[in-house]
Amino acid sequence: MRSFFPIRLLLLLLATLFAFPATDANAQPWTAKLDKPVRFYQTTDLGVLLVGTEKSLYAIDCQTGETLWRRKDVSLDETDVAPIPSSDLLLLSFEKGERTRVEAVDLISGDTVWKSNKIRGAVMQMAVDPAANLLAVVLAKDAKRHADDGFKRHPLLHVLDLASGDEIWKYEAGETEMMPARWANDGEDTVDYTLDNYYPPVFLDGRLYLFYEGLTSFDARTGKARLRERYRVNEAGLALTEAAPIFDSAVIYTSGRGHVRAISRETGDTEWEAKDLGLTPEMILVDRVLYVRTGGQFTRLKDGETVERGSYGVSAIDTRNGKVLWRYKGADKGISNLVLPNPSSIVIADRDDLIVIDSKTGKRRLRVKHGTERASFSILNESGEVVVGGQSEIAAFEMSSGREVWRARHTPPGRGLLRTVTAVAARAASLYFRYGGTAVTAFRGVQLARAVGGLSWSGLAARSSAANLQALATSSARNYARSYAASRFRQFGVVSRVRGGLATGVPSPPSAGDFIRRRASDATGDVDERLLDRLDPAHQLERLSRFLWHRDRLAALRGNWMYFYTDLRGRNGNGLAGVNIHTGQTEREIRLRDLDERFITDEALGLMFVSTGNRMLAYSVTAGP
Repeated sequence: MRSFFPIRLLLLLLATLFAFPATDANAQPWTAKLDKPVRFYQTTDLGVLLVGTEKSLYAIDCQTGETLWRRKDVSLDETDVAPIPSSDLLLLSFEKGERTRVEAVDLISGDTVWKSNKIRGAVMQMAVDPAANLLAVVLAKDAKRHADDGFKRHPLLHVLDLASGDEIWKYEAGETEMMPARWANDGEDTVDYTLDNYYPPVFLDGRLYLFYEGLTSFDARTGKARLRERYRVNEAGLALTEAAPIFDSAVIYTSGRGHVRAISRETGDTEWEAKDLGLTPEMILVDRVLYVRTGGQFTRLKDGETVERGSYGVSAIDTRNGKVLWRYKGADKGISNLVLPNPSSIVIADRDDLIVIDSKTGKRRLRVKHGTERASFSILNESGEVVVGGQSEIAAFEMSSGREVWRARHTPPGRGLLRTVTAVAARAASLYFRYGGTAVTAFRGVQLARAVGGLSWSGLAARSSAANLQALATSSARNYARSYAASRFRQFGVVSRVRGGLATGVPSPPSAGDFIRRRASDATGDVDERLLDRLDPAHQLERLSRFLWHRDRLAALRGNWMYFYTDLRGRNGNGLAGVNIHTGQTEREIRLRDLDERFITDEALGLMFVSTGNRMLAYSVTAGP
């Protein structure tokens, strides 16, 4: 069998040579006019922009703005559109009265790969095990109503064959409180609901784990329940008050309602339980010590406001017996996520101060004023400085002395825009964390999670207006990174055909072009044949190579810029200022005539996407102001 390695090099080389012409700062590379006003849009790992209107779903080439394909006469919500991690497939959920069907679609050509009439509802979360060819989809029926708390549904889990869509087994979870995707504007009756207030399922070592009713695991192939530890998850009315579970070789560490548990992966027995810690939204495992943050800032489900809930502090637990080694209780309101710059130190920020704690003793070693209004998260930059960020300000501090190194502040324009400014800040942070920008450690030996292909697709990175900055710092990057956890990338559509042709020595560019046109003609008008007819085989190969380059590049990217919505002085208007978190310099300015708080950046291409009316606009963000 021939190796795919030379082929991959060829495709990536083609992408490097042809795909990325230089653009000027704030240039507008393309505008796409659609049939109706834009309802939602989202990017994908392969550099395809998905845009929904009242009448159509569009797939647009992120770099050129060309329509790759279009589904006409469909009205989809964002929860009906979900790219499958680690693959080139897209799930679409169509509901008409009592009839529902789900299709897996080739993301690049728009062709239907398989259909299922057995799974129903809006797509909430997914997990993929590419090596085992398994797809776990969590859906919810009738997940719409006025934004409020107390809305509950029974999540429906379906485990499918990834290639064929055949159902292998299914499971209905107990009644679970859901979270609005956003909070309704004036005059808006209903909004979509999500499971963003729960961690998504994960595959690991032949098992599938769920976290809606405590911890439940199943044999991934048969659906036989092998572990069930029931406990209440999340404080009522608040989102993500519990930490993401951590897996080591023998034990799963979970939190729930003030208790931290070590549960045997083999037997399901609780080996130990640490009680009365308080809300525990974050855990980090280092060697044989589990560091737990208690208290923090949480999203209130009924109105989307951020509320603070204590008690505030850090605890260290011996993982061999569950003994609490020490507790630090000197933090005030607004405690941030944990940062571990070295094996001997833990750094947190509270409402007023930056605090360094000795990881062995729990004693405070340093406390300095950080002066950051509404401090919400802390990260490490590449210089080893602790960066404290808030809604309109960000500052870096030298770890050993607490000396301020730099500070950047961009005040929001005008007053009375608090909800908008908050949404913009959350969106900007979610994009930063999407690219793995959050660095919580500077040394090896830390274990945050160990899972395959888990993704809350409608989750925090995609729906940032429904989350606070602290939740994004502690959750988004980890959830998104899991889609890259598996090294295998399963290809079912055009990409597979072209690469397969190259591997077997078939003259694939011509056959790939014929293949795409033939399948387009069978798609009953769903695919825009005019574009496909314009693509000669060489152009198509170039495009496919660029899509693969995009995914590889995206997986390797680290975030460098945090964006703030502000008055761009000297640029005649408001827009986004991008601060380099390593230097503190404002290196990017993007003037936005009409603010769209849903904006998305694609750092692999150096573009930002916004919508206005029935148009999608792309702006360059690669150069400075």
